[in-house]
Amino acid sequence: MELQRVVITGMGALTPVGNNVDDYWASLLNGVSGAGPITHFNPEKFETRFACEIKGLNVEDYIPKKTVARMDLCAQYAMISTMEAIADSGLDLERLNKDRVGVIIGSGIGGFTSMMDSAIAFVESDHIPRFSPYLLIKVLGDVISGHISLKYGFSGPNYITSAACASAANAIGDAMHLIQLGKADIIVTGGTEASINETAIGGFNAMHALSTRNDDYAHASRPFDSGRDGFVMGEGAATLILERLDHALARGAKIYGELCGVGMTADTFHITAPAPDGKSAAASMRLALQDAGIHPEEVDYVNMHGTSTPQGDLSECIAIQNTFGDHARRLLLNSTKSMTGHLLGAGPAVESVAILKSIQHNIVHPTINIEHLDERIPQDWNFCANGPIQHPVNTVLSNSFGFGGHNVSLLYKRYVE
Repeated sequence: MELQRVVITGMGALTPVGNNVDDYWASLLNGVSGAGPITHFNPEKFETRFACEIKGLNVEDYIPKKTVARMDLCAQYAMISTMEAIADSGLDLERLNKDRVGVIIGSGIGGFTSMMDSAIAFVESDHIPRFSPYLLIKVLGDVISGHISLKYGFSGPNYITSAACASAANAIGDAMHLIQLGKADIIVTGGTEASINETAIGGFNAMHALSTRNDDYAHASRPFDSGRDGFVMGEGAATLILERLDHALARGAKIYGELCGVGMTADTFHITAPAPDGKSAAASMRLALQDAGIHPEEVDYVNMHGTSTPQGDLSECIAIQNTFGDHARRLLLNSTKSMTGHLLGAGPAVESVAILKSIQHNIVHPTINIEHLDERIPQDWNFCANGPIQHPVNTVLSNSFGFGGHNVSLLYKRYVE
């Protein structure tokens, strides 16, 4: 069976540094940090009192108030980024065969905030406790993709993926496979997360996973820097329209790039810590390259997982060394999370948008806040620490690694007929 080629024909983004793709991309090129004091709740009692929040967003500009009341914030974010992606794709919704269009969204935590808020209200209530009839609908992760399919009438494959910080990468990889196998013509895919709340911040603080640079939050997310002390929580969403190539060509769609490889592995080392030798992470990258029929020397750029955690960054660098050997010195490397913070399950989708913009414009955004590169990392590697780099970008590997030992690598390349 000949596999179908899969291209990206639309994108949407809602991020801590921009509420649409153009603003997001401009902020990345300008090295803008999305970090600021937490406003979603009073963080006074917490070790970490800052995060990368969405800014200046009025959800009701996009979604009717009645519908908003039935959606967790993560579902709202997914809907807004999807609306942009659908508009960007130029799809004719009246003529589209919606039975051949699916929705697959990744989210590591889903409607966690709605569950937490209801539990707090229950405990604090002096009266007979009352729950919203929409509570479980808001909490269930699969309702995220359900809302999107309901709005547009897309009746193809519909589900979410949940694999911690690799969630959206799993969703995008699944979407690629379904189209390759002829199970759908188009898949609306990506990721969403809205987890800046008391439980998530407190829980990650207890694990010593978050940065505590409260007096210098703009410089707290500092992947690969010797002074890194943990990641910075982010929130938001991004959506990609994945489409069968001949379907896209038949309707004259613009094409941002081609998705042609995915690798998935498990560390089997520790429930939260990455394997220090990076063996399974390297295997994930090699599988993505093999899936795409790409030699390591053909890769121009790796968008790294790069969370700013002491062990995570180091083990990923070891994995890249083991995958690319001497070619690692010629790669452009960066971490989008240095500006957006870590959007958990949504991170791979937000980073995929950055990758596709790099392919479109032949420019790679910087990694900010690298002042002193960790001495255990090769000092001649190019992390784009001094600003954006103009360079031909034809083949890009995207890494996403999550708690539970989940590793996913995606291989994007420039579309060539």
